[in-house]
Amino acid sequence: MDLKQLLNRVFSPSGCLLTCCCACFPFSGKAQEQKQRLPNILFLLTDDQSYNTVHALGNPTIVTPNMDRLVRTGTAFTQNHVMGGLQGAISMPSRAMLMTGRYSQHLHRDGEVIPASDKTFPEVFRENGYQTFATGKWHSDRASFNRSFSAGSNIFFGGMQQYETDGHFRPFLHEYDATGKYEKGSFRTKFSSVCYADASIEFLKNHKSKNKPFLMYVAFNSPHDPRTPPPDYGHKYAPEDIPLPLNFLTQHPFDNGDLDIRDEVFLPLPRTPEMVRKELALYYGMISEVDTQIGRILEALEESGEYDNTIIVFTADNGLAVGQHGLLGKQNLYEHSVKTPLVIAGPKIPRNERNSAFAYLLDLYPTLCELTGIKYPATVDGQSLKKAIMEKKPAGREYLYLIYSNLHRGIKKDNYKLIRYNVENNAERVQLFDLEKDPLEQDNLADAPAYKAKVEELSALLNRQMQESGDFCDLSKPGWGHLRKLSWDEALNMKP
Repeated sequence: MDLKQLLNRVFSPSGCLLTCCCACFPFSGKAQEQKQRLPNILFLLTDDQSYNTVHALGNPTIVTPNMDRLVRTGTAFTQNHVMGGLQGAISMPSRAMLMTGRYSQHLHRDGEVIPASDKTFPEVFRENGYQTFATGKWHSDRASFNRSFSAGSNIFFGGMQQYETDGHFRPFLHEYDATGKYEKGSFRTKFSSVCYADASIEFLKNHKSKNKPFLMYVAFNSPHDPRTPPPDYGHKYAPEDIPLPLNFLTQHPFDNGDLDIRDEVFLPLPRTPEMVRKELALYYGMISEVDTQIGRILEALEESGEYDNTIIVFTADNGLAVGQHGLLGKQNLYEHSVKTPLVIAGPKIPRNERNSAFAYLLDLYPTLCELTGIKYPATVDGQSLKKAIMEKKPAGREYLYLIYSNLHRGIKKDNYKLIRYNVENNAERVQLFDLEKDPLEQDNLADAPAYKAKVEELSALLNRQMQESGDFCDLSKPGWGHLRKLSWDEALNMKP
């Protein structure tokens, strides 16, 4: 065979070299590119937003067109919860549980520190080829922030914008510091939510690598106080137009052990309907202003061409009472404080669905990993919601275990919730609610003879869960083993 014949054979359509080349270097058409690309992640987190503050999810008073849009285009979980915390700043353990997928008992310093042994979900996505970007609130240590994110802008380290420095109108923020020291923060002249939306939009404009997916974490401070909705955007609410919650009380009917905490001293006792309407008007105004900024981010995502290939999560770190049960804050186990909105939208996610699966915020870690085909570490306690999403069934947890400090413990199973209190000179108080008949938790059934067996059943389940999870409280001991409320330092040092 001469050279010409050899070349013809090798480079013919049936030649092995051509075949091998095609196998090694496949055609890069648009369909092939789409098939190989992993979805982006846009994670939208608000601060202190209760489950019942989205128009599309049943609140006719509030104006939330962009949150409503996500509800229409995704799956909304109507039973999403935060597990609780050991001290009043619930957002710190809540966000740490979200990041690590770990239960409260496994957090270090109640979430103030995330050790390297507890990989965050952005850290895992970063290791799997994602560009990870963050803006907004980070309530844990700075080293864990830098392990999680490869970039960031307008970053807030701490719990809340401070009143004495003009709050949301003058937030103290940092730019990304690869050293992790963050020594050069500065006060900004834009409202906090605008700063975070601006940073998100700038990131989307500059994200040019179509072969590298992104995970963008946007953690707003709103609607956390100071509740000062800006005058130039969002929706304005007149207090007289705000209906009182049906479970409004002028004060809580008994001492729950923490009625003098910061959240509970904003308004004097007894609280009048006028006081609570005014506070709700400000609270709703803050939710509408952050809704406006979410809309700006969604618009920028569309303009980037990445909207159809992005999984969008919208949720909040914990709820807030704002007059319900005579309370203002989130240091309790009632539905308004432990339940938050949760919507997941994006490629292949069923649209305009409602799912009643029991879930924790920490379940989002394995859920996002399974939706993107990424393996998550064995340290994760969360349970994936992927099956519940894709099969449109309430496939979630059998029950939920809820905690606050050493004062409150609760269990929620089927349509019932049991709450036990360790207060009033160690004389324990019990509440039982039938949530199907009484979703606003107004009728305590614990002392009714007909519900004695239910109280015993749920108490036994609660006791078993506390023991199995390593809870530092013991229901069988006086004062659950702690004769007074934990101080801040004691709470943080339960697991250093």
